[in-house]
Amino acid sequence: MDIELILKVWVFFAKAALVTVEVSALACALGLALGLIGALGKLSDYRALRYPATVYVSAFRGTPCLVQLFIIYFGGPQIGLNLEPFAAGVLGLGLNIGAYMSESIRGAIVAVDRGQWDAARSLGLRYLPTVRLVILPQAAALMIRPLGVNTVALIKGSALVSAISVVELTYTAHRFISSTYKPFEMFALSAFFYLIIITVVTRAIRALDERYAVQGHG
Repeated sequence: MDIELILKVWVFFAKAALVTVEVSALACALGLALGLIGALGKLSDYRALRYPATVYVSAFRGTPCLVQLFIIYFGGPQIGLNLEPFAAGVLGLGLNIGAYMSESIRGAIVAVDRGQWDAARSLGLRYLPTVRLVILPQAAALMIRPLGVNTVALIKGSALVSAISVVELTYTAHRFISSTYKPFEMFALSAFFYLIIITVVTRAIRALDERYAVQGHG
């Protein structure tokens, strides 16, 4: 292993790691919003809401994320959607992970005792206030682990945006390989930064899960 080379280029990988974090964070935020909308849509009694939500979840869970990114970035201009690589990457990853998060959120909501819905209705609460004030606070603890798994999968999947020229960790590794011809060192350095990011996120999710568990028992 060429340690001297690694010491020369690691700062470029550190900067690329920040891009990976930024892409993942923005895509995660978008995914959570879409996931909540999709979950509520699939649980709705109205077909006008349930069918589009079902189609969205099925389409993005049933096709490769890389293909979705290509459609958005390369195919987007044909329908007037001209996005920079970074924006296209966030949108593509967000749409994809949102479909998975939708099922995680829906499962947590369904797990809340049905009596809670009935109690809220007896108090005169409408659907959205019931969800916001009664159901989601109880379902939140059940969502943490599955959404955590989704988030880690998103971070790993963020490597796909290198295919549309987003300068994140994987793209940076490829760029240096073309000039150094040292694939082992470059991919190992990339993997090291991915490991750091995922370890931090995993520990944060675990701490949040434990906090909710303590509050639940309290």
